[in-house]
Amino acid sequence: MTDSMLWVLLVGTVTLASPLILAAMGGYVSERGGIVNIALEGKMLAACAATSLVGFATRNAWLALGCGAAAAVLLAWTHWLLTQRFRVDAVVSGMALNALAFGATNFFDKRFTDPTHIGDMPRLPLGAYQALAFLLPLALAYAVGRTRAGVRLLASGSDPDKARQMGVEPIVVRFWAQTVTGVFCGVAGAMIVTNAGRFVDNMTAGRGFIALAALILGGWRPIPVALACLFFGFAEALQLVLQGTDLLGAKIPVEFWQSLPYLATILALAGFAGKSRAPAGLGKV
Repeated sequence: MTDSMLWVLLVGTVTLASPLILAAMGGYVSERGGIVNIALEGKMLAACAATSLVGFATRNAWLALGCGAAAAVLLAWTHWLLTQRFRVDAVVSGMALNALAFGATNFFDKRFTDPTHIGDMPRLPLGAYQALAFLLPLALAYAVGRTRAGVRLLASGSDPDKARQMGVEPIVVRFWAQTVTGVFCGVAGAMIVTNAGRFVDNMTAGRGFIALAALILGGWRPIPVALACLFFGFAEALQLVLQGTDLLGAKIPVEFWQSLPYLATILALAGFAGKSRAPAGLGKV
């Protein structure tokens, strides 16, 4: 592998891991607060669509980012309402929100995007998203271990009944946790569409589920979760670099290389997931 390929691999790893880290940190806040969240994918996808549509309509990158985050927060609030007020199973709620996001983003993109009059979408620098992604796990590790809000989050996710006895209202803590989750997933989605240049149907391509896998592999701890995201980002960057290359003289189909990130996810979960311990109160109301 040449120096140029190594550089491309390094840059690709950082770029592709960053939205995974942002989404995984959103999942961390949600699940440490006690709410199972498989709807990271839907939140990211909704943010992608909203960021693209508002960006092209207003030509304002900051407004596009804000609307992308707002779309993800709206789904996060819906998840909180369904699971905490109406006691819907969190997995069922997450699946429903993902399905809603898949259908709604496709509809709004086809309805309001004119592919012949798009031009360049106004975008914030990718470096800003990357810096946020790599600083966020450190900030969360500090906040959860050293601040009152962090202790309340852990208490709500560890044992909601004991938390209530100590004067903490898990339902309120979880509402704010879902809000933070929505913001993080919204920024992750905005970064994905910023890197791509415009919205494409189902463009998150399972990244929300990969971020959830990283959350499990990292044992619901911010820094190990970020390292797991880097591993998955490396696998995705590697498949981009290796596309079109031969293996032991044999022509390898592009589809094989494209499956590398998902194969790495499955193997990692099979090998290490059993060693992770979920928060004791995860899924308890």
